[in-house]
Amino acid sequence: MDYEAQLDRAYEELPERTASQQRLQIPDPEVQEDGAFTRLTNLKEIADTLSRDAEHVHRFVQREFGTNGQFDGDRSRYNGSFDEADFEAALDRYAEEYVICSECGLPDTKLTTEDRTQMLRCEACGAFRPVEKRAGSSSKSSSTTTTLEEGETYQVKITGMGRKGDGVAEKGKYRIFVPGTSEGDELQVYIDNISGTLAFARPVQ
Repeated sequence: MDYEAQLDRAYEELPERTASQQRLQIPDPEVQEDGAFTRLTNLKEIADTLSRDAEHVHRFVQREFGTNGQFDGDRSRYNGSFDEADFEAALDRYAEEYVICSECGLPDTKLTTEDRTQMLRCEACGAFRPVEKRAGSSSKSSSTTTTLEEGETYQVKITGMGRKGDGVAEKGKYRIFVPGTSEGDELQVYIDNISGTLAFARPVQ
């Protein structure tokens, strides 16, 4: 099977997009100054739009501002003076890291934890990637920085099956299609081609 045919087959196995999937529109942050504090009064609305937990968004903003804060469910408060532009910049960075798919640019994603690594999985195109560790983390796990190379051999485990019957393995950010394999197989595979986070391999005989 040549490369173009492999690529076509792989994309056929990915979930179909629907017309309702739109690019993300984050609500404007509603900011109130309160003495030595700044309040974000529509935190829950923003978190709901992002389809993320409001406290998770709050903790991210707090780290971005490098300050202490308080979360009360619908709104949040931060020590210091911050304006709307400060919140917009922080929320844009949050969306880029925790919401937007780096492959298709859509927000149809979910956060999952796999082998103690937080992953962002896209329900629109099937892509996935590890979430970057924020400041304060000593280093990235080697599993989050895995790089595949064409013409190299790797040990993989088949963790799922594609709609066309190919085995599917995952290594780092890559989704590897291996024909002639079954879920649960552990084997050496040879990487024929790589396109973005999709890889096409064959079992090593």
